[in-house]
Amino acid sequence: MKILLQQIITGISIGSIYALIASGYALVYSLLDFSNWAHGEVCMLGAYVCFMATQVDAIPFWLACVIGIGGAAVISFLNERVAYRRIRNNGSPNMFLMIAAMGLSTTYQNLANVIWKSKFKQLPKLFKVGTINISGIFIGKTDMLCLVLSAIALVILLFLINKTKFGLHVRAVACSSRTAGLLGIKIDRVIAMVFLLAGALAGLAGITYGMKYNIYPTMGNVGLKAFIASVIGGLGSVPGAIAGALLLGLIETVVSGYISSGLRDLISFCLLIVILLVRPSGLFGVDVQEKA
Repeated sequence: MKILLQQIITGISIGSIYALIASGYALVYSLLDFSNWAHGEVCMLGAYVCFMATQVDAIPFWLACVIGIGGAAVISFLNERVAYRRIRNNGSPNMFLMIAAMGLSTTYQNLANVIWKSKFKQLPKLFKVGTINISGIFIGKTDMLCLVLSAIALVILLFLINKTKFGLHVRAVACSSRTAGLLGIKIDRVIAMVFLLAGALAGLAGITYGMKYNIYPTMGNVGLKAFIASVIGGLGSVPGAIAGALLLGLIETVVSGYISSGLRDLISFCLLIVILLVRPSGLFGVDVQEKA
């Protein structure tokens, strides 16, 4: 039983990282009805920005993390401002947005390979690698830190979406951008702010992922897991994305611990196929008009 509890806590920790990225997918999809395939690479670039900041002796690690999160937010904002907004203003189909996102994803991966090479990078350790013993249940210190940071960020996100004027504008645009515009809501500003927020969450995900594992040019592929989580929860639903991410993290950890780590990805994609066949709108029942 204790081993199972340890697996569950580890799964929730991994799922919380997925949730940071998946919530960004959900936010963007709720407004623009397209899957931002470059979002995983924003996560990767945020981790690298943090790593570069740690190489400056005068910058403490906490400030390097802030710089990494800010860097990811700016990159996400520029993606929207330079690429996606122009496509939207041209009246092009949403498919063009997805193609542009794929192009950005490939560009960022190759750019990271050129600048930082394929060698793995490590973020500084805040403490010695070890575990915390809670009534005989051993929890990794890094897992606990990732879980706490992710939980704080997700609580803040839900508060912003549900309890603030900004969140009201986001929900209005998600419901009907035309009606929101007629009511005086600045659509482009709301979309830009959402990309900033999604980028910041992706940056935090990249840093926590880098603290738990390593940083490398293709680490943005973790965004694919986050996308699966978003589909499981329901595309466009932030609570659904969080729930789907935690569920996916739990399933992957239990499969790795009790069956085989080699089957982890297979089970994840099988779960995606089952969800699409049985409940295409996801567990939270979001009405999806376009399938990604």
